[in-house]
Amino acid sequence: MEHGRNQLLNARQAAEYLGISLSTLRRIEREGNLVPFRTPGGHRRYRINMLDEYLERSRGFGQHTNPSSKTPIFLDYE
Repeated sequence: MEHGRNQLLNARQAAEYLGISLSTLRRIEREGNLVPFRTPGGHRRYRINMLDEYLERSRGFGQHTNPSSKTPIFLDYE
């Protein structure tokens, strides 16, 4: 799929670009991680650079650098 970085994609194209399903795309939106543009008819549109920024942010997901994180850390004491 070749697109200019500012080209607008519809929801199906955006999900394909991200390699996810439409329902996952909707969940990401509900969580506030992506905010699409809306056409006057209410259709969602996404810029490639917006999707790329989301991918960059999500790559760090699960990597905790905050020492006050409440995620348990398991150590092996062998």
